[in-house]
Amino acid sequence: MKKFLQAFSHFASSWTGTIIIVLFLIFFVAQSFVIPSGSMKRTQLIGDFLFAKKFSYGIPTPHLPWLETPILPDFNNNGHLIEGPRPQREDIVIFRYPKNNKIHYVKRCVAVGGDELLYANEKLLIHFHEGAEYMKANYPAEKIKSLRGKLWVENPFMDKYPGIEYAPEGVDIFQSLLRYYTYNKEIDMLPVYVNGLDAPTHSIEGKGINALYSKVEEDHFYMVGDNRDNSNDSRFWGSVSYSLIVGKPWLIYMSFEHRSYESVLHGDKYESGKDNAGLQRVCGELELDSDACETLWNNQRYTVRWGRVGRRIESIQNEQPIE
Repeated sequence: MKKFLQAFSHFASSWTGTIIIVLFLIFFVAQSFVIPSGSMKRTQLIGDFLFAKKFSYGIPTPHLPWLETPILPDFNNNGHLIEGPRPQREDIVIFRYPKNNKIHYVKRCVAVGGDELLYANEKLLIHFHEGAEYMKANYPAEKIKSLRGKLWVENPFMDKYPGIEYAPEGVDIFQSLLRYYTYNKEIDMLPVYVNGLDAPTHSIEGKGINALYSKVEEDHFYMVGDNRDNSNDSRFWGSVSYSLIVGKPWLIYMSFEHRSYESVLHGDKYESGKDNAGLQRVCGELELDSDACETLWNNQRYTVRWGRVGRRIESIQNEQPIE
């Protein structure tokens, strides 16, 4: 054993050994990611640097970092060297964007295979495939609605996770979804009219619409950002197959504010970059579009959010967000 440890120490101290060990850790244990967009605020913020556990849902097929090129074939045709447990509802999950597998997204899993969803103005209603008795046993009566001949739970996770919110930054996402559907039919959800649903009615091709409907395919997972009104997620491009699941966020090892004044005021190239609420916290009663506000923002730019450093995602998501 002593000789083995000495040999391993010598190997690990070499450049070759260091590279192999680092790649092994990245491929199979943990990988570093940075949150580039505001789709998960206020649970996860732009500028959060985190480690993700790569083994939470099995061992995904290894990809070269940065290039995101697979180094092994997909032997099992499910994106994983070793198949594992599937994401559960409420999990925050890192996965490959279905439209570009080289890009990683992080969202909350809100529904699994067999579940049905209705999305309306500030409402996400889910009919869990386990049925009515499951919903009655697990959710308070005031959250359960009877629509279309079955029971639905309205905003089932908002009370548990304080970071989930509806806080539009200028664009009405429901209207955006309707426009996408009208012009190119490339959203995942089908416009419907639901009798008894308390939601505004819109018109598409002369028909009244007050909700969008989708059913999750088997072994797929519906991913929605906690920042519900400012998230590019499964409502646009559909559920995520198990083959694209990468892992689960684990630990924030650094978090700092790096956004420019222009990006938080007007938005930037990243999803949900606009953050007038964050700007308001810094500038108080000042006009947001003013030199004085810009100066205050720039004075605190690049500050470390020490209250988030070293925190586990599983614990921080249950608390009032630290911004």
